[in-house]
Amino acid sequence: MSKPKHRHSKERTRKRRTHYKAEAPAATKCDQCGQAKRPHRVCPACGYYKGTQVKKIETLEERKERREKKQGPQ
Repeated sequence: MSKPKHRHSKERTRKRRTHYKAEAPAATKCDQCGQAKRPHRVCPACGYYKGTQVKKIETLEERKERREKKQGPQ
């Protein structure tokens, strides 16, 4: 394989790389709660996927109660 005879300038290299950009992740609206979510994934806000609840999402109050119950009386 042949070797390059001339060095590419920084400008030429950067011109070539202008098209390599990171794209923003796609987002869709959850049918259940209306929050933005990634397509083909469980909604992080309500835990539904295709109209079926797959994951139980704890509210802040439930989480606080569980934590207090776990610690016991002090």
